[in-house]
Amino acid sequence: HRPTNKLEIWEDLKIISFTRSIVAVYSTCMLVVLLRVQLNIIGGYIYLDNAALCKNGTTPLAPPEVQQQYLSSIQHLLGDGLTELITIVKQAVRKVFGSISLKHSLSLLELEQKFKDIREAVEHKDSDQIESYSPLCHYLMPDEENPLATQACGLTERDIATIKLLNETRDMLESPDFSTVLRTCLNRGFSRLLDNMAEFFRPTEQDLSQNGSVNSLSSVSLPLAKIIPIINGQIHSVCSETPSHFVQDLLMMEQVKDFAANVYEAFSTPQQLEK
Repeated sequence: HRPTNKLEIWEDLKIISFTRSIVAVYSTCMLVVLLRVQLNIIGGYIYLDNAALCKNGTTPLAPPEVQQQYLSSIQHLLGDGLTELITIVKQAVRKVFGSISLKHSLSLLELEQKFKDIREAVEHKDSDQIESYSPLCHYLMPDEENPLATQACGLTERDIATIKLLNETRDMLESPDFSTVLRTCLNRGFSRLLDNMAEFFRPTEQDLSQNGSVNSLSSVSLPLAKIIPIINGQIHSVCSETPSHFVQDLLMMEQVKDFAANVYEAFSTPQQLEK
């Protein structure tokens, strides 16, 4: 019975390894972009609060406890949102890799196509979704129905301020601009994942001597069983370097910077608040 057991373990490993690294790319990109949005919205409010201090007697729009309650909503992405995301990605990985045998060889180009297929499955909109926003929003913030558990107990002034911030954030996340920025980050993340894997697909001396002109992207293929430890090792390059080059890379992207600046500007201009 042992060999079948061993095979089952490898089959599980195959799904888990791809799921982990792909979820790492998704969650890092989402975290970076969501925090940028939140900090710029808060920044705008703090700016206005400071400007209003001159006209004494005005109640702050975002006192520290509101800021704290608002920023702790990131817990959704790190908790329930992440759990759901893992389930969805795992289904997509199963769909794409489930039937591929461990002996089957894949080139880097074929691997890239598999990642595209997985992303397509995770990010696609159902035909009945007319909304322009990314289906990924769902993992970023709790649904509107239950903004705060305190609803039943009556809302305090602070809760109302926090809910307003959360609703404004949700509007931002549902904007086409946000979709574009998140997609750009994900593209960067996945191409980085492939670049990191590319070094394992270098042609050997023997390959080079056999066919003179080598297009290394498609010339070297590795059996899936050999790709599993490679993809498994990628989790560290996405998540655990400090400072994370990947996160720095995302923060420096022009689209991310511009979007963050626009958010800040929108929330630090007084007329915003009279709406």
